[in-house]
Parts: sequence; structure tokens; C-alpha cells
Amino acid sequence: MICETFPVGLLQCNCTLLGCEETRHAIVIDPGDEPQAILDRLRRHDLKLQTIFHTHAHLDHVGATQALAEATGAQIFLHEADQFLYDQVELQARLFGFPIPRILPVDHHVGDGEEVLWGRRSGEVLYTPGHTPGSLCLHVPVFGDGTPRLFAGDTLFSGSIGRTDLWGGDMDAILRSIHERLLVLPDETIVIPGHGPGTTIGRERRANPFLQ
Repeated sequence: MICETFPVGLLQCNCTLLGCEETRHAIVIDPGDEPQAILDRLRRHDLKLQTIFHTHAHLDHVGATQALAEATGAQIFLHEADQFLYDQVELQARLFGFPIPRILPVDHHVGDGEEVLWGRRSGEVLYTPGHTPGSLCLHVPVFGDGTPRLFAGDTLFSGSIGRTDLWGGDMDAILRSIHERLLVLPDETIVIPGHGPGTTIGRERRANPFLQ
């Protein structure tokens, strides 16, 4: 498995590239900005981008989507409940003083339990509303080093959880999502959040002050 996570944009969103070393097909999770940096990494690994997977539709997670899709022909995946946020990217940009990106139509409204493929590799979609109504995580139980990975978007952070004071946020929902969908995963599961350093499910179960 080819895996590279790197921060992009003013808000340093963690963008992740996952590639199948056999077929050279790839998925990119949360391309928030800096499309050229993402394209350069795809070329460096000799990968063809199949899918752009959004954990949610806040501006800092979708800003490079249009450029990547046009450059590669990749399909855009998003949960249907976040379509309203995706459609209002221009308003989000104006409110926060960011450059206004163009957007392309979503190709597929991805749902809970769905298998997302890149070559011979795959991950399972976990629907985890709360940060936004359509927030998702991508769980990859079979990783190259044998340790499962969870790409958690802005649902779970190291020592914290996603904010719920923006459009459609819901504190009860995010806590329910974390307890019922994420904390049931094995303790050794490595968590790659939408911002900041990684953590593990076990560490957050024991020490995250929002989950005690």
C-alpha cells in the first residue's frame, strides 16, 4: 500500500494519497488546497487517480477538488447530506476571506458501509454525522503494515473532537458517532485526523477529555 499524508492550505488540512502498488490506481482523501502538490505526488508514485473522497464538504477539505478532477478525470465522492455545503463553497469562502474555488458536480453520493476501491485495495465508509450532517470516515482494516487505519476527517482528533458550531453541526450526534462507530474499532487502529497529528483509537478512548 502506498500512503502519504501531508498538510495543505491555510488551515493545514491533512490530505492523504492512498495507492495500490499493483495496479497503480489511487484515491485522494480531502484535497483541501494545493492541487499541484497533490498532482506532483501522484506523478512521483506513478499513480492514476480514480477517486476524490471527501470526509465532509467544508471549504478547507474541498478546495482543490475541481483542479484534481479536471486534471485526472477522477470521480468525486461525497455524502448526500453534505451536498448543501458543497453547493455553498463560494459562500464559505467569502465568509472566511478565502479565494473562491470553482466546483464540479459530485459523481457519487457515497453511503455508510460502502466499499471504496482503489485498484486491489479498499476501505469501508463509516457514516459519522456531527461535525457536519454528512461527515464520513474511511476505515482501512487491511493495511500494508498490518495495522488498521482510520481516516477520520474532522470527527476525531488527537485529544479533541470536531467543532459543532458551524452549519449543521450537532454535539450529541458527533459524540454518538464517535462512541458507536469509532471507539468500537481495535485500540491499535491508527487515526489520521483532518488536521494535526495522528493518534490511535486506544489513546483517545483512554485520554480524550471529550470522551470521558
